[in-house]
Amino acid sequence: MYESDYVRSDALFQDIIRHSGNPLLADRASAMLLSQLGLTRHYTEAFELANRLAARLPEVTDTKVRFSLLLNLSQSLGLAGQTDLAVRYARMAMADAAAGEEACFSASSLVQALSSGHRLKPASPELQQAVDVCSAAKVPVYSADLQLTLADLYLREGQPRKALALLDQVASEINANGYTPNKLAALVCRAQALAAIGDDDDARTAALVVIAAGPSGDFGVWLKDIYEVLYHIEKKQGHTAAALDYYEKYATLDKAYLDDVNARAMAYQTVQQHVLAQKLETESLSRQNALLRMRQTLDAKTAETNRLYLALLLMVLISVVLWMFRLKRSQLRFKKLSHQDGLTAIFNRQHFMSEVERSLRLLERRAGTACLVFIDLDHFKHINDTHGHAMGDEVLRQVVMASKQHLRPVDLFGRLGGEEFGILLVDCTRAQGMAIADRIRLAVEATVVECEGVTIAISTSVGLAFTDTYGYDLQRLCCEADAALYRAKRGGRNRVAADVECGIPAEA
Repeated sequence: MYESDYVRSDALFQDIIRHSGNPLLADRASAMLLSQLGLTRHYTEAFELANRLAARLPEVTDTKVRFSLLLNLSQSLGLAGQTDLAVRYARMAMADAAAGEEACFSASSLVQALSSGHRLKPASPELQQAVDVCSAAKVPVYSADLQLTLADLYLREGQPRKALALLDQVASEINANGYTPNKLAALVCRAQALAAIGDDDDARTAALVVIAAGPSGDFGVWLKDIYEVLYHIEKKQGHTAAALDYYEKYATLDKAYLDDVNARAMAYQTVQQHVLAQKLETESLSRQNALLRMRQTLDAKTAETNRLYLALLLMVLISVVLWMFRLKRSQLRFKKLSHQDGLTAIFNRQHFMSEVERSLRLLERRAGTACLVFIDLDHFKHINDTHGHAMGDEVLRQVVMASKQHLRPVDLFGRLGGEEFGILLVDCTRAQGMAIADRIRLAVEATVVECEGVTIAISTSVGLAFTDTYGYDLQRLCCEADAALYRAKRGGRNRVAADVECGIPAEA
């Protein structure tokens, strides 16, 4: 679950719940599964599980498991917009919490429930209590998050200078805990506050830092707010084209956010209808038993019950169809993600090698030609060690963007691991392969990545292997391309290397 492999974790949770035979383990797994279903936006399943757990809550005697169930029930019902229930479960968790981290978690859960229901003010005692408890428990991430909640409340009440003062006060704490969502939330709040007091330049700077950070988790909500800030700044300064561009991005994310809110509300109502339908079905069965004893006097009531039964069956059928549709859509999405490299959005190693092998078999049947290209970034470890892994990731993304410009739709492009990439140029002669590889090398060499005033130059070494020399065996081509790559490395880097054939030089 913590590695975001939700398909496997879901199966493991379900296995524990259904087959462990241990109520304590089943309850713990159910609490964690409830949290995961909310993270993965499986709202209907989440609210159905929440109903079952709420019904089972009086039977749970283990204090830690009960505490976990209460926190997750509060979070789940907050997602559904059921503020009263979310607050109720958060207060129950506070009553059961031990001193220290548990007290901090439950107090923060109450603040989250009140904030989601727009019932929180800067002077709310629940907020101050949570800040005091989390500070005493020394839970820096939660403490910072609560301070950011207070800063956001100042903004909502038209007090941007108070928000800025608070952000300055907690800046060192946020930087020290190193929690990225805290840092991004602080930048978003700062950009909004600066824009509110008319400091457009600093507001734009803070906003652009957030955009450059890249999406993750609930980042869409932050981006929405950032694009709104940039839209108002550009509009205010008369930059119509830029303002329109930011507004379109803001509108898209705002619609996605509202759609998600509506999806949560609809899922909750659907679950409530399911509960109602189950109650009605039970009542219908009881009524049918009574009708068997009173058939002669209650014929009209029997007909009415049959119509209700058909309506319930139709509702169940529609629910099954919708569930199958969502399941199929989720399967297609996970299949696509399993083929991609998470950082660069090109093929991962396994899928790239599979596709290359399939293409080589097709080419062999029709005696076509191809070129296998291995690319390795020069001195990439030095970039990571000097400028950090975040900058290293940006360098990898820029290299992929530069390389894609010189590839055709039929060519295959994948990340083999670390800073190494592979390309299969389909129906490509030796001369064309060398030319394309050198164009990619030059494009990467011309790419410049900047970070905090520091300019980073990039270069690559490239190795090629051709089917007209080594045949269509993937393992042989990989060995030869890898050998050519290392010849390029030994030859001084930033060059293309291949075998000598038909008068074409081995290096360029």
